[in-house]
Amino acid sequence: MTSTSIFTTPFVEIKPSRGVFQLDLRAVWQYRELLYFLVWRDLKVRYKQAAIGIGWVILQPLVTMLIFTAVFAKFAKVPSDGIPYPIFAYTALLPWTYFAQALSRSGPSVVGDSGLISKIYFPRLIIPLAAVITPAVDVVFSSVILLAMMVWFGMVPTWGVLALPLFLLLAPMTALAVALWLAPLHVRYRDVGHALPFLIQIWMYASPVAYPVSLVPERWRVLYSLNPMAGVIEGFRWALLGKASPDFMLMSVSAAFVLLLLLGGIVFFKHMEKTFADVI
Repeated sequence: MTSTSIFTTPFVEIKPSRGVFQLDLRAVWQYRELLYFLVWRDLKVRYKQAAIGIGWVILQPLVTMLIFTAVFAKFAKVPSDGIPYPIFAYTALLPWTYFAQALSRSGPSVVGDSGLISKIYFPRLIIPLAAVITPAVDVVFSSVILLAMMVWFGMVPTWGVLALPLFLLLAPMTALAVALWLAPLHVRYRDVGHALPFLIQIWMYASPVAYPVSLVPERWRVLYSLNPMAGVIEGFRWALLGKASPDFMLMSVSAAFVLLLLLGGIVFFKHMEKTFADVI
């Protein structure tokens, strides 16, 4: 009498995509545990052996807000749409600081995990996605200062706060959209890594962090709204501070541009990832 084993060895069949829009995003969900461990790894490395620890998360936007208040509010007399300038600046620094950190981490993330990419198969999209998720933890701790400032200045959110989750989602979508273009380019052209800090610095002054959108001339407003972070920052100020006259056109154009940038970035990333292991 012979017995037949009922157990079979599981295997993963890897096939190249046959079309431009064969994105296979379902594989990202199948490898969600890997995404979790990559995020956890980055968090542990970031705060390991740090004397102040999580205090750095609060200190950076707080000090930047104090400098902006002294330079732009006291010396340059930049208006703040009737909102006290310290909270006006800090509300913008929350999404901007997150975006800057997420982009600085996700841009070179593929090159940084080259050893992992060259050894095993997994959806490469997980690497920049993990780098974008990690700094989101910092926003939670930085928001404590914002809540204290709102109490200090006696500011109560209006019904616009209901839209805050949309802008909390739009900020990481913006960082991921840009990273999906920069990360593959960084694999092929290492100059991207050197240019990235300069790009982030210039981008901050091209966004309404230290000044209001109302200072931008009307004839340039549509072009200015193509800056995706302009809509995110304007949305944060409206949702949290109850800004009286928010620019909904700017926020709508920025959100639409982010969606187009994200879709194009996914297609570009999936197209370029075929050569990662060879070039990296």
